[in-house]
Amino acid sequence: MARARTAARQLVLVATVGGLGLALTACGGSSTASGSGSDGSSAATTGKVAAVIKGLDNPFFQTMEKGIQDQASADGTDVTIQAAAAITDTSGQADKLTGLAGQDYKCFVVNPISGTNLVQGIAQIAAKDVPIVNIDSPVEADAAKAAGAKIATYIGTDNNAAGQLAGKQMGTLLPDGGAVALVGGISGDVTSGARLDGFTAGKPANVSIVQTVAADWDRQTALTKATDIMRANPDLKGFFAANDDMGLGIARAIAHAGKTGQIKVISVDGNKDAFEAIKSGGIDAVVAQFPYVVGKMGLEACEAAMKGKTLPEKVDAPVQVVTKDTVDAALSAAPKPGEAYDDPFAELLK
Repeated sequence: MARARTAARQLVLVATVGGLGLALTACGGSSTASGSGSDGSSAATTGKVAAVIKGLDNPFFQTMEKGIQDQASADGTDVTIQAAAAITDTSGQADKLTGLAGQDYKCFVVNPISGTNLVQGIAQIAAKDVPIVNIDSPVEADAAKAAGAKIATYIGTDNNAAGQLAGKQMGTLLPDGGAVALVGGISGDVTSGARLDGFTAGKPANVSIVQTVAADWDRQTALTKATDIMRANPDLKGFFAANDDMGLGIARAIAHAGKTGQIKVISVDGNKDAFEAIKSGGIDAVVAQFPYVVGKMGLEACEAAMKGKTLPEKVDAPVQVVTKDTVDAALSAAPKPGEAYDDPFAELLK
C-alpha cells in the first residue's frame, strides 16, 4: 500500500522510486469522479477508467479512494470506483471487476484482496488488450500469466522493507532487548507475510520472537489474540502488528491489562487513529504508508498508459516511520508525505 536515521531525519523515508482523508461513498459502494485540467480544459480525451479497490470499512482504502478521486478531478479523467463490501469480501470484489470488465473502459486499476480473487475479471480485460494497473496488493504472477494478463505496472509499498523498518525501530524502543509477538493479517496473505518476514530480518539479535498469530486484519480479533499472548508470556516487551487496525486492538488489550507504556506496539499503515494513538501513548511507532499517493499514482499510471506511454514495471510508494517526536508533523502533512517523493507517472504526463 518502500515504501535508521536520526529523529530529525526519521520523518520521511522515501523509496527510490517513490498509503488520511475521508471517502465520499459508503462501504461496498461505487463513486465516479471527473473534472477539468488546471487550464480549464478537459484532460479526459483518452477514455474512461475503472478502479476496483478493497473494502471501505478500513480507513486505509477510504484514503486510497480519495487519492484516485482527487487525481481524476485535477486532470479531468472520467473514473468509476467500486469497492468491496468489506476487506475480506473476495467474491464480491471479483463480481464487481467482472461486471466492469465487460464495459467500455480503456484502463483498469485493481487492488485485489488476495493474489488470485480478481483473476477472472483480469482475464476478460486482458482479452481486450486493455491496460491493467495493479496497486497496493499484487496480483499473483502465476495467476496473471495463466489469465493471459500483462500487468502494465505495480505500485505499492515494499512490504518487506516496511517490516524491516519496524524491526529496527523495535530495537530502538527496546535497547536491552526482550520478547515480542507478531500479529499478522489473514493467514497466508502475501502482504502480511512480507511485513512479518521484514520485521524478523530487521530486528536486532537481542529481540526474540516468542509467538506469531493471524488476526485477519481485524481490531477485535487482534485484541483477543493479544490478550491470550500476554497471559501466556508475562514478560512480553512488545508487539508488531501488520496493520494499524490490529495495532489499535493490541493497544486496547494492553490498556485493559494495565500495561500501557510497558509493552511497546509498532504497526504499519499510517491511519489517523493510529497517529492519535501515538500521541496518547497507546502505540509507540507506525511505519506509515500513503494510500492517498498509491491511489493517485494508480490513476496517473492509467492516464499515461492511455496516452501510449511506456510504464515502469514497478514503483515503490513512499513510507515514513512516525514516532511521538514526529507525529504532529505527519498529521499536518497527511494524507501526503511530509517531504517530496519521486513520481515517475507525473513525469510521463508532463
